[in-house]
Amino acid sequence: MSAPPAVVLSDVAVVSGGRAGERTLSIAGGRLAEAVPAGIPLHRLRLPGHLVFPGLVNAHDHLQLNAVPRPSGIGTQPNSYAWIEAFRPRLDDPDVRAARAIPSAVRAWHGGLKNLLSGVTLVAHHDPWEAAFDDPSFPVGVLAPFGWCHSPGLAGRYGPLLAESFRATPPGVPWFVHLAEGTDGVAAGELGTLEAAGALAPNTVLVHGVGLTPRDVGRVVEAGAGVVWCPTSNLFMLGATLDPRPLARAGTLALATDSRLTGSPDLLEELRAAAAASGLSPATLVDLVTTAAARRLRVPQAGGLEPGQRADLLVLRDPGSDPPAALVNARRADLRAVVRCGLPAVADPDLASWFEACGEEATAVTLDGRPKLVASRLLGTGEAALLEPGLVLGGGPDPGAPRSR
Repeated sequence: MSAPPAVVLSDVAVVSGGRAGERTLSIAGGRLAEAVPAGIPLHRLRLPGHLVFPGLVNAHDHLQLNAVPRPSGIGTQPNSYAWIEAFRPRLDDPDVRAARAIPSAVRAWHGGLKNLLSGVTLVAHHDPWEAAFDDPSFPVGVLAPFGWCHSPGLAGRYGPLLAESFRATPPGVPWFVHLAEGTDGVAAGELGTLEAAGALAPNTVLVHGVGLTPRDVGRVVEAGAGVVWCPTSNLFMLGATLDPRPLARAGTLALATDSRLTGSPDLLEELRAAAAASGLSPATLVDLVTTAAARRLRVPQAGGLEPGQRADLLVLRDPGSDPPAALVNARRADLRAVVRCGLPAVADPDLASWFEACGEEATAVTLDGRPKLVASRLLGTGEAALLEPGLVLGGGPDPGAPRSR
């Protein structure tokens, strides 16, 4: 692919950092620019009546697990360890066996594609690194570097040991751990375990935190650590979730999907689930998947629309109401375009000239019943796309099952 032209999006309403206002966005070299540099090709797009948001940031996913079907009949459990034990016999179910037999690289690519189609351009993956993430055509950016431990209860049995992995992670790099994922005494005691190991610090990112008490929340905030909230997964596994309001007010919270094994189908649906579970304002919710999430993941080039930041964008028609609410209420077929590193990744067919101007081959697809174009290289070999409910290569009627739960 030849060097892409500069792109100017004009007559758009830009929504970022809690502010909305009409302005022109200039993209050059994969970044947002003050103005288009002289002497390079230019492609202009007028998009009156459209909103532009930063590309979404999914602060917690297990990318290789999104093709594993969500189990029924397990019921809620007192903590994640009990849920995992209850799920273990399901590993012999034919549909679970079939999903796990798919090569991990294909399942990981599918997880990236799932995120991209819903407007996500950056994901924090809470598992070992997959070689597929290094492919420049992988559908989304995957956070790197990072440190991780699965959880206090599974440390060393799956993934690295807790204290050792924290000490091996530089202070400026985020370190993730599932913590207090439950409603019982086991979950309630895990923050103390973390503190005793010296692993509660400004770069610590606690995933779930359902069992944190108000006093625990104060200790987390005082330490400068972060919490990733996954309400759909929490409610499915545990029948409860945390109160996000104190953490959101303190600026320490991000919102994420978890994988489809227990979580929501995509981050747009998680936004609606979070709204129903919390009463947080649409502006706050959008912040939790853009600016606040990028800050917690320590990726200053993501999550915003300022010059110098990465040109990761999401374009949506303006319904004429509260702009953040428009995103919270959007579904992935509603997205007019998803842009990654300044290049169109997913868009409606009437924006085909954008792909052409950037030298991007596009594949026609149907997404949840609507025609779309996807940059062909992001589909990989096509195997991952076949795993995605609601996505049909080449267009045509959708033969798949409904994707929503």
